[in-house]
Amino acid sequence: MAEMKKILRSLAGEVLETPPIWMMRQAGRYLPEYRATRAEAGDFLSLCYNSDLAAEVTLQPIRRYGFDAAILFSDILLLPQALGADLWFVTGEGPRLSTITRDEEFAILKGVDDIHETLSPIYETVRILARELPEHTTLIGFAGAPWTVATYMIAGRGTPDQGPAHALKGQNRDLFEKLIERLTLSTVEYLAEQIEAGAEVVKLFDSWAGSLKGQDFHDFALEPVRQIIAALKERFPNVPIIAFPREASDNYIGFASATGADCVAVDNSVSPEWVAQNVQTDGCVQGNLKSSHMVSGGLALIDETRRVVDALSEGPHIFNLGHGITPDADPENVQIMVDTVRGA
Repeated sequence: MAEMKKILRSLAGEVLETPPIWMMRQAGRYLPEYRATRAEAGDFLSLCYNSDLAAEVTLQPIRRYGFDAAILFSDILLLPQALGADLWFVTGEGPRLSTITRDEEFAILKGVDDIHETLSPIYETVRILARELPEHTTLIGFAGAPWTVATYMIAGRGTPDQGPAHALKGQNRDLFEKLIERLTLSTVEYLAEQIEAGAEVVKLFDSWAGSLKGQDFHDFALEPVRQIIAALKERFPNVPIIAFPREASDNYIGFASATGADCVAVDNSVSPEWVAQNVQTDGCVQGNLKSSHMVSGGLALIDETRRVVDALSEGPHIFNLGHGITPDADPENVQIMVDTVRGA
């Protein structure tokens, strides 16, 4: 019988001598091989929907660094596109979407069961990866959490303070809650299809969770994630789920037990020592080296990598960055980080 993969062992609560490691956005613009493949695809969305090329860029960092997990190459905004929103990317500026700010705009969105035709190339990418990844490498699927995806759908783009979503929440609560519900239900179906296709773990990215305060955090960051996890666990009780309520601050405390998540990913706005005392007490944590170390390198990279490993060594831990690696990162610094974690 094959030995359980390292990340699955950590997610099951095992404390390993050397933590498993992967990196958010590990397939991306900092790698020359990624840039070449993206050029072949033509543009970002074409790359996401080309199953062979999306699988290729997912595999590239595994070949180069031997990470313990590969995360599906895709984007959180493909789900709103599948629901009927217009989506395009502006070079150098990021995504643009048609907006949902009025009831009549919500009314034209597709139903939960109508997303799969658009998303079928993503499921095919998962199937390819399930066949082609090394046997010790865990395959992670993912989706955006409902609040974060809603902020883009309401504003039509990324915003510094998620102001348009907060405004709609106050001005038309009924519409806002209907959008969150549609996203919650469709995210369940999206992740379920990824699991059926071969994803061994799934992760929910709530990149803008930190802008929700008080009861709003409970209602729109915690509760939708709890519902998604409960629905997935009912169908796939043995598939671990990682939740990432970025910049949640004190709301990280108890998030795993409140939502049913097997692991809470933490950003670098909190220290690894604080995480050990306040979050790791509930189980596995993932994180949380500052991604800027992948740009600056040097002794600080080595020292801070060791600090994270040491601080979280008493409990189950998956080593990762506190946020995605940036395009200006040096691939050599990634290798130094990997070697430092593994004690090479």
